[in-house]
Amino acid sequence: MIQLVVATRNKKKLIEIKDILKGTNLGLLSLDDYKNAPHVLENGVSFQENAVKKAVKLARFTGKLCLGEDSGLCVDILGGAPGIYSARFSGKDKSDLKNNLKLLELLKGLPFAKRKAHYVCAVALADKNGLLGVVEGDCSGLIALEAKGSSGFGYDPLFYIPKYKKTFAQLGEKIKHKMSHRYHALRKARKIIEKYIEK
Repeated sequence: MIQLVVATRNKKKLIEIKDILKGTNLGLLSLDDYKNAPHVLENGVSFQENAVKKAVKLARFTGKLCLGEDSGLCVDILGGAPGIYSARFSGKDKSDLKNNLKLLELLKGLPFAKRKAHYVCAVALADKNGLLGVVEGDCSGLIALEAKGSSGFGYDPLFYIPKYKKTFAQLGEKIKHKMSHRYHALRKARKIIEKYIEK
């Protein structure tokens, strides 16, 4: 069995990736399995650039197949913000709750028609010899007027899907994992992984 190291310490994100990649013949590890793993400065100008940095640096360090992922929320009326700064949107003492509250404050009083947004996820794969490929997925929705639901993480309580009239956090993993930005990116990444396993 080939081991895949996922460049994250975010347990919720890791669970989501494991769920979406179910059925591939992979043993999944994370940064928690490598206490002395090098820190990757996420100073790229795009999700793809940050994902590549993570995958390549960790692959050099571990000598294994590595997956780097960077994702975030882009709100149209905010010019694509928070974008690559999604996780640290509320500053130094960031948290999901603080990030959500900041976003709600910025959009205060705006009707649904002006609250268009999309999630973006970039996934890069690399081994000790270098980059194998980078793919991207997205998912469109709206920013809700208030946080609803307890499932997921990040901006999921605010990310409203008109088709279901619910936020990602209300929909739950089963539905979210079949339509999310991460699902679309990992479905493409899966093809790269399967080719790699065949070799």
